[in-house]
Amino acid sequence: MSRVAAQEPAVSAMHTRPIPSSGEKLPVIGMGTWQTFDVADPAPLEEVLKVFSELGGKLLDSSPMYGKSEQVAGDLIGKLGLRDKLFIATKVWTKGKAEGIAQMEASMKKLRAKPIDLMQVHNLVDVGTHLDTLRGWKKDGIVRYLGVTHYTASQHDAVAKLVASENLDFLQINYSLGEREAEDKLLPLAKDRGVAVIVNRPFAGGELFKKLREKPLPAWAKEIDCESWAQVMLKFVVSHPAITCAIPATSKITHLRDNMKAGLGEMPDEAMRKRIAAEAA
Repeated sequence: MSRVAAQEPAVSAMHTRPIPSSGEKLPVIGMGTWQTFDVADPAPLEEVLKVFSELGGKLLDSSPMYGKSEQVAGDLIGKLGLRDKLFIATKVWTKGKAEGIAQMEASMKKLRAKPIDLMQVHNLVDVGTHLDTLRGWKKDGIVRYLGVTHYTASQHDAVAKLVASENLDFLQINYSLGEREAEDKLLPLAKDRGVAVIVNRPFAGGELFKKLREKPLPAWAKEIDCESWAQVMLKFVVSHPAITCAIPATSKITHLRDNMKAGLGEMPDEAMRKRIAAEAA
């Protein structure tokens, strides 16, 4: 199965979605850094980050639990002079107010991003404590947006309670053709509450590729301007009306170019979404 796109997309053609709490628009395809930026030699990633920005990408997501990822991303952002062109997001993942503040300060230093665009409470760890800090920081201009994250469907009920009760700008959750549980309650709730949704695991951790590897791309993929299964899967995700941005992670330039084309051209309507889901079942 090839994931290589034939031609680079035009930056101006990238679809965007508004952040409900502000109206600021984000391109629908962003990039995660889990595993891919946790490397000893960041040199190969320089072109990846450069081309990501050139092709219209903006949201770059990291976390202190991703090893060296924050430092590597921050060093490359500084070297390439991309701070003003990116929407930088990271997370807090510890217990205690002082510990959370120390970790978030360290993350912003590594990412060279203070103020930072988005700080998220990772996996709901000590969520009340950190949201209290972040509300103050948002008021003081240290963070622009705040949110919460999780990556497993088993925690969607707990996440939903927070979305329903807290004043959040962003929610980051798992959603894909292979993990559709968020459609039942969480995505409609986020839309109703005016919460932007970032999608992690848009390829279900690679499991979807294993499933579809031997399956030829259907002829109808051309109707939504797709040249690969990666583009079909990403367009399925970002065409959901509650979704703001998907953040596939990659360290390969060919995969990056392929992913970015999912933000271009015709998007699936509801009938096409059902067709895609049936094909991948």
